[in-house]
Amino acid sequence: MQEYGTIRIKLKELLDKRGLSKNKLSHKAEMQRTQINNYCNNKITRLDTDVLARICTALECELSDLLEFVPLNKK
Repeated sequence: MQEYGTIRIKLKELLDKRGLSKNKLSHKAEMQRTQINNYCNNKITRLDTDVLARICTALECELSDLLEFVPLNKK
């Protein structure tokens, strides 16, 4: 998988930018805080479209605000 690049989840940056806590997002998105931590720390290996939709709805953002493709040569 590394030979193609990677997808970076920018949830932590979005939360910091909006001044929103993980607990508040957990409540708004109806998600477990541990799951939010995993997204914030880029420890997710398979993205769940339902979870992404919940996060985007709670943060009123676009998917492109949340995810970034990092090509292999830019790591």
